[in-house]
Amino acid sequence: MYLFLDFKFLTSMNIQIFLAYLPYCLITTFTPGPNNLMSFYSVSNYGWRNGLKIISGIATGYIVGFSICAILCNGLAIYIPEITRWLKYVGVIYMLWLAVHIAISKPSNSNSAAVKFSSGFFLAITNVKVLLYFITIYTAYAIPAGADLIDLFIHGFATFILAIISWTLWACAGGLLQKFLTRHYRIFNIIMALLLVWCAASLIF
Repeated sequence: MYLFLDFKFLTSMNIQIFLAYLPYCLITTFTPGPNNLMSFYSVSNYGWRNGLKIISGIATGYIVGFSICAILCNGLAIYIPEITRWLKYVGVIYMLWLAVHIAISKPSNSNSAAVKFSSGFFLAITNVKVLLYFITIYTAYAIPAGADLIDLFIHGFATFILAIISWTLWACAGGLLQKFLTRHYRIFNIIMALLLVWCAASLIF
């Protein structure tokens, strides 16, 4: 609790790190993905009371995911520091792959009928996209800037806050958001893909 009371996140280093990965974070968090689509699907089909079961499961799985990735990435940075320099390029490759995937993707719907906490939890903890997302932020942005384990957890919680906003927007927007993305998905996807390419290039140049 003390770590938050002394406003550790509001240091110049952490703010600079956060602003550096913010575009990548926003694109990855708010574009259509398993967690967002499940939030949209569960609330629009089963109502808030049942939909919140899955959303709370997704949130728990998200926290477990970024915690595990923070511990592993910090351990690699301490005991095998050279590997974090190369992991940055893994993050770059993943961003470029994600950009291509977003550019060519079409709208789809989630067909899962299981509205349970466990369904949301396992969806989040097995979502490779989200795990690679944490690893990219930690190894490409945070650790090279001097972040320690506590910093990694703080950045994990920062992305969690944005994720909550995203899930809530997807759940609330319902049919309106679905109609917009269906009608304009190609332009929207291309813009998001180009922004991801810019994020990847900024890590190298």
